[in-house]
Amino acid sequence: MEDMIHHIRAVVRGCKNPLVVGDMPFMSYNTSIRDAIINAGRLMKEGGCDVVKLEGGVDFAPTVAAIVKAGIPVQGHIGLTPQTASALGGFKMQGKDVDGAVRIIDDARALETAGAFSIILEAVPAPLARLVSEAVDIPVIGIGAGSDVDGQVLVTHDMIGLFDRFIPKFVKQYTKIRPIILEALAAYKKEVQEETFPAAEHSFKMESETLEQLKNKVQE
Repeated sequence: MEDMIHHIRAVVRGCKNPLVVGDMPFMSYNTSIRDAIINAGRLMKEGGCDVVKLEGGVDFAPTVAAIVKAGIPVQGHIGLTPQTASALGGFKMQGKDVDGAVRIIDDARALETAGAFSIILEAVPAPLARLVSEAVDIPVIGIGAGSDVDGQVLVTHDMIGLFDRFIPKFVKQYTKIRPIILEALAAYKKEVQEETFPAAEHSFKMESETLEQLKNKVQE
């Protein structure tokens, strides 16, 4: 919680117009509805976010309803839920079969009924995402959910190529910033070792008269 509050504060300081969503950390809303309300309130009061987001569908609908009743807007997150990905068999597509797809649609409807104002839908087949969007009247924001949703989101580090050890199927890299960064760091290291940096143009100067006075002062 403390780390997330710290990060939210930084985001809030840096932007004025966007809706700031505070992502509730794992186990900050899982233990009890009371804990969920308290922690959601902390993200808004101490962090300064506009809304909170939590993962889970039907099972967490009562929690969402309680947080909303407390006056805190909630965004849901269904499909692939990263905080509990291990329980889902890892980071892979969800809703591949009929039963799994029906569960995701039920999750979306349950979140809408509970009062969620929007839903993040992650890593599901595009046709299923369209059915989810048609099943609810609140905005569905997709990440790896095709184009038939109300909005899109990608992780910045993925889309700019900062992390290249694993690239999810649904990610489009608009640039590859990692090799540029590594090249710059390697060049910096080389120039420091060779004592070619900092050069004269990167150093502050002192008037020769002042320098002579300083040397004389030091030698006294």
